[in-house]
Amino acid sequence: MKRSKELVEKRKDFVIDYVKRNQDKQMKVIVTELTEMLFLSERTIYNIILQG
Repeated sequence: MKRSKELVEKRKDFVIDYVKRNQDKQMKVIVTELTEMLFLSERTIYNIILQG
């Protein structure tokens, strides 16, 4: 369980950092890129961003 929680935190940190580094892009483009990189659904990406 601890490992899973650490993975979720790392994923969250990566997503938030990626969004900050790519602020000049439209959110839809950022989410599409993250979806392809992390194999997560758009909904999951948006949820991570909203919780961050």
